[in-house]
Amino acid sequence: MTRDAQVLIIGGGAMGVSLMYHLMKSGWTDVILTEKNDLTHGSTWHAAGLCTHFAHNPTIQELRATSVRLYRDILPAETGEDCGFHPSGAMRITSNPERMAEFAHVAGLSKFTGYELRLLHSPEEVAALHPLARTEGIIGGIYEPDDGHVDPTLATNAMAKVARERGAVILRRNPVLGIRRENGVWAVETLQGLIRAQHIVNAAGTWGFEIGRMMGANVPSVPVLHQYLVTDTVSAVADRIKAGLPELPMIRDPEESWYVRQERDALILGPYEKEAQVWSVDGVPPEFGAELMEPDLDRVEHILMAAMARIPALETGGVKSVVNGPITFTPDANPLIGPAWGLENAWLLTGSSMGVMEGGGSGWFLAHWMTHGAPPMDALAVDSRRFGPWADREYRVAKAVECFGLQFGVHYPHEERPAARGKRLTPLYNLMLARGAQMGAAYGWERPNWFGAPARLTFGRPDWFDAVAQECRMVTEGAGLADMSVFSKFEVRGPGARAFVDALGCNMAPKTGRVGLTYALSPAGGTEAEFTVACLAEDHFYLTSAAAAEMRDDDLLRARAPGSDVEISRVSDDFAVIGLMGPAAPAILGRLTSDPFGAWMSVREMTVAGIPVRALRLSYIGEAGWELHVPAARAAELFLALEAAGQPEGIGCFGSYAMNAMRLEKGYPAWGADFTTERTPAETGMGFLVKPDHDFPGREALLARMADPARWEMVLLEIDPGESEPYYAHSLWQGAAPVGIVTSAATGHRTGKVLALAYLRDRNARDGLEVEILGTRRKVRILDRPPFDPDNLRLRSGVT
Repeated sequence: MTRDAQVLIIGGGAMGVSLMYHLMKSGWTDVILTEKNDLTHGSTWHAAGLCTHFAHNPTIQELRATSVRLYRDILPAETGEDCGFHPSGAMRITSNPERMAEFAHVAGLSKFTGYELRLLHSPEEVAALHPLARTEGIIGGIYEPDDGHVDPTLATNAMAKVARERGAVILRRNPVLGIRRENGVWAVETLQGLIRAQHIVNAAGTWGFEIGRMMGANVPSVPVLHQYLVTDTVSAVADRIKAGLPELPMIRDPEESWYVRQERDALILGPYEKEAQVWSVDGVPPEFGAELMEPDLDRVEHILMAAMARIPALETGGVKSVVNGPITFTPDANPLIGPAWGLENAWLLTGSSMGVMEGGGSGWFLAHWMTHGAPPMDALAVDSRRFGPWADREYRVAKAVECFGLQFGVHYPHEERPAARGKRLTPLYNLMLARGAQMGAAYGWERPNWFGAPARLTFGRPDWFDAVAQECRMVTEGAGLADMSVFSKFEVRGPGARAFVDALGCNMAPKTGRVGLTYALSPAGGTEAEFTVACLAEDHFYLTSAAAAEMRDDDLLRARAPGSDVEISRVSDDFAVIGLMGPAAPAILGRLTSDPFGAWMSVREMTVAGIPVRALRLSYIGEAGWELHVPAARAAELFLALEAAGQPEGIGCFGSYAMNAMRLEKGYPAWGADFTTERTPAETGMGFLVKPDHDFPGREALLARMADPARWEMVLLEIDPGESEPYYAHSLWQGAAPVGIVTSAATGHRTGKVLALAYLRDRNARDGLEVEILGTRRKVRILDRPPFDPDNLRLRSGVT
């Protein structure tokens, strides 16, 4: 039997069924879901059902909050049946002052997003909320009053019921046997016959990697075994029920790596060991369905003992059952949601280690994306293209083990996790290490963060602060070199190149020999991509963008290329980029070339030290300088020549942290931090680059949003000094009202000012502002001009 569908969803867990439910509610009429076994098989059925609002990222928090609303309120109202949601509340306790700083940061973010997370400042507050917990050694915690837990099977079947009533088709016991692209549609062979679909969605969870392989997509997820135990009746819990007392809040101790929640008159205890046990990395056994592994409590005995010491009532119940089953982990523990790179009308909705907690919201998120052509919120934290082909087997396994072990790790600002590093090395990597680079990871690449001694993680002033200050002084007084090779790079060639680039974004293509910026927009007018555009010839443009945008931008360019008479090439690995910046940069370059430099914002194909170079005369840090794009094979040679030529000026290397500090002194926003798909270029302060008198995708939506008095506005802030360095996601206050959110921040060492870029969601709230940093408010002032070289005199200096 052959079936036709608008969309085929593969996987009947909480995430796949949520997508089916939300697509049907969005007006889609031809949706099929196929499931290998039965609904909720895989990891959904054995999940503990915990639901939380705790998250470090607004998008992740909204996925979780949407799930709570769906399970608690919406589905019971639609079906007339309870989903088994228990509004117990939850708490996290700690004996670690650094953890309290982390809690304060999350609580501060949540005040802006509108979800109540309350800090607990004493053991007494902990004991009042959870009387079964001992509080020796506890210094505080965080309370999440709207958290709870849900019956995963009831919730999933409630979504399925609503979807079926609206016409969705669910095919049970129907495994996928093969997937191919045929005559412009997806042809999916299943046990029950062929299904032809315009769209295909991999929501296969535990089987996500295998279905991805059938699709031709790299799905970097790994099943990891997680255990929890259920006690028999606990008398202290039973006594509370008899007394009519409310359900105990869920409690987590991230230092000891466990969670406990009430289950009727018993308790559930879930440990997370530091050394994860991966399972079926290369393919799940065909016969596997709703099965469990044999218990292996010896692996987690030390965690169980710690939990029992904290909650002695656990010891009184005995062990009724042990659940040991697979859950999936991605390299950063966030789900994979969005388009599958390089595949038309193919989507991922998989990889969540919190499938029930995030499932309801994830289905809403992807349904909006598929329906509207853009996600409802910034997608960077979940976009399935945030990992590229370099995320191979070794990488996904090592990162899954690391993420599982750090499930309860402290999330520090500027954290660089060590597993599976060195996947992509620039041609300058060894030279950077030899000069003392401390490396960070950017989309698999290794790039210097700073030069100097290693630094500990902290919420206070970081150990690299003085090293970064020295790098900034060096660049400002003389010149510096930076390895900027991690940029994503694209060539656009052909007779239609200019017309293509004109139509790509809100700005027009630059003239030959010039460089410009353009912003490609979503259908909603948000900033989909930022490109630096260099016009080498009328039929040849060279585009660069952020490292993390590589696969996203590759998809975007290729999606818009048909009919444009152009050829798109991704050349990220072909070129290295050396930043030569500082007032001495023109003199240094002049010692190595006799070619004319060109003016500011120009591009020249030059010979420098006998090496062919694409020299883009621009600087993200506000100093005179160039981005020198050089064939990768000759990058080290060019670097050494520049270094030698700059010795009279004391040239040295600077890293991404110094670059971040200096760009904030110029008020320059950054893609991925300040630019997001939620906000327009005009809201981000780049409205002067919007040229409305030409056609480009998202134009009408952009112009409407630019005229909307309720639009947001990005501002540059000076923050009063304090003990902690600000970073991102701090709430901005005017009196008792949260009116904005910080997107990036750093100390500007050239100006001595603590600076931040922030969005005001109330554009009129400009006076009496304060920023909350780790629970403490500091006064801020909006700067009307950048504090460093506001007239761009240094940028233009030495122009010939």
